[in-house]
Amino acid sequence: MSRTHRERIEACLSGKSLDRVPVMLWRHFPVDDQEPLRLAAATVQFQRQFDFDAIKVTPASSYCVKDWGVDDAWRGAVEGTRDYTKHPIQHAEDWVKLPVLNPTEGWLGKQLVCLKTIVAEIGRDTPVIQTIFSPLSQAKNLASRDRVLSWMRKYPHEFEQGLKTITESTIRFVEEARKTGIDGIFYAVQHAQYGLMSEEEYRQFGLKYDLQILEAAKPFWFNMLHIHGEEIMFDLFVNAPVQVINWHDQETAPSLTEAKEKFAGVVCGGLLRFTTMVLGTPEEITAQAKKAIEATNGERFILGTGCVVPITAPFGNIQAARQSVEVA
Repeated sequence: MSRTHRERIEACLSGKSLDRVPVMLWRHFPVDDQEPLRLAAATVQFQRQFDFDAIKVTPASSYCVKDWGVDDAWRGAVEGTRDYTKHPIQHAEDWVKLPVLNPTEGWLGKQLVCLKTIVAEIGRDTPVIQTIFSPLSQAKNLASRDRVLSWMRKYPHEFEQGLKTITESTIRFVEEARKTGIDGIFYAVQHAQYGLMSEEEYRQFGLKYDLQILEAAKPFWFNMLHIHGEEIMFDLFVNAPVQVINWHDQETAPSLTEAKEKFAGVVCGGLLRFTTMVLGTPEEITAQAKKAIEATNGERFILGTGCVVPITAPFGNIQAARQSVEVA
């Protein structure tokens, strides 16, 4: 019996039998992501074009830090991301001076408008989740990718004061986002990589704040954790209060099969973003999807990519990913 998208995701999360494997892909919408109604319209159009089982709303990463004075610019990145042009953290005391943001004002308020618009347009049969960046990820964008870990190691006290403010601001936004009718969050962690930090460092400056925000998101029923990068600290998150974990499973350990042995929830992945989604053929995408479904027995699994689909991915390749679950 055919299910609605919501029913299919709910069944997947609860381990019930499925009519087919759920699938969801997401992408950035550069230029459109600077205005809430345009981002909502682009997101809704993408969903109506491909009919995925859930919608991951993908604003520019700066949406949560612009009210602290960040500036960025669209310069044509294939992932659809923007380049940061101004970083407000220039002195150690700047971390301490960060104010807690009002989630209903400024760029955070605009994102709430976007979410309300998407939910109103889409209705209740398709789950909607909002991207939330970890405090450490937001700190990176406040201070720059090159300098953030130096600040962390040289001025740990001031840095943690900043992280506490960012965490409080993020929790307030998550609580307001619940009122828009969305179903969960896509929680993006970017520094839990052994090539960037030690496990001890991540526990102190990352994980404890991650868990505070994920705790605030517990009232949602569909929360997805994204662990970005290579050589990730997957094991740190196996008991995190989330329903789904997504990572670059085709590029770094653990494999989908290994992850299901470690994590009791659902895993999301299976498709390579560039090699397959951008440069591959529909036939190659169908084959890769089939391999991932077989590896997971099509259970506790959502077909997707390890991160955003590049904006250069051909229509036919995205369509092949969507259709692959129908023939699997």
